[in-house]
Amino acid sequence: MSNEAPHLLTEEDGGILIATLNRPEKLNAITPQMMELFEITLHRFRDTPELKVMLIRAAGRYFCSGADLRSGSAASTRSGSAIRENHRLRLNGMHRIYDEMEHIEKPIVVAHHAMCVGGGLEMSLSCDFRLAAKSASYAFPEGKFGVLPASNGVSRLARIIGTHWTRYLIMANLPANASKAEIMGLVHEVYPDETFADDVMNFCRHLAQQNGEQMGTAKIAIELAHDVGLAQARNVERLANSALMLNPDFLAGMERYLKGVGSKGKAD
Repeated sequence: MSNEAPHLLTEEDGGILIATLNRPEKLNAITPQMMELFEITLHRFRDTPELKVMLIRAAGRYFCSGADLRSGSAASTRSGSAIRENHRLRLNGMHRIYDEMEHIEKPIVVAHHAMCVGGGLEMSLSCDFRLAAKSASYAFPEGKFGVLPASNGVSRLARIIGTHWTRYLIMANLPANASKAEIMGLVHEVYPDETFADDVMNFCRHLAQQNGEQMGTAKIAIELAHDVGLAQARNVERLANSALMLNPDFLAGMERYLKGVGSKGKAD
C-alpha cells in the first residue's frame, strides 16, 4: 500500500489549481484517501488569494466510476435512521465537501474526458462549470441496485437540469452521451477529443482573468435568486450591485472608461 501512488495529484498553472483523480487502474473509483486529499486541496484553493480557478480532471480511461465499494466507505447499516445519518455525516465527508465547493466564492471547473458515473458525477454537480469531451458519457448506476444517488444525484441534479431530465437519468436509469448532456444542460461545453485538454485550459485561463469580486458575488446571487420569488430576486441583484459598485476596481475602471470616451469621443 505504501508504494501506491497518491489517489489525487495537484499542480498549479498560473492562477489555476489543477486536481487530478489518479487511480486509473481502478477507473478513479472514489476512496477515503482521495476525498481526504481533495478536501485539503479545496481548502488550499479557498485560502490562497493567488489561486483564481480550480480545475478537476482525471487520468485514465474513466473520469470516475463512482465510489469504491471495496474501500470500506460504504458502511453496512440496518436502520433507516442510521442510513440517513451515514449519508449526512460520513461517506468520506462528501456532503460536507460538496457544500464547501458550492460556498467558495471562486469558480470550480470539472473536465470530463471520458465516462463519469455515480459519485464522480455527484461531485461534478457541485462545480460551477462542467466541460465535456466528445467521448464523455454520464450515468447513475445506483438504480441497478434499487437505490438513489443520494449525495447530489437527486437534489443538485434537479436544480441544474430540471425534473424532466432528472427522471430520464434516475427513474429510467438511462445513460447520456456528451451531446445529450449538453442538450440537458448538464454540461456547458462539449469539445473535440483531440483538443480537449487545450480547450479546457483556455476556458480556465479566461475565468482567471475575470474580476474575482464580481464572480464571487455572482455565485452567491445566482443561487439566492434561484431560491426566491422574482421580487426578492431583484432585491438580491440590487444588494449585490450596491456592493460591487463601491468596489475600487469598478470605480477605477469606470474612470478609465470615461476618460477614454472623453478624449476620443467614443469608448476604446
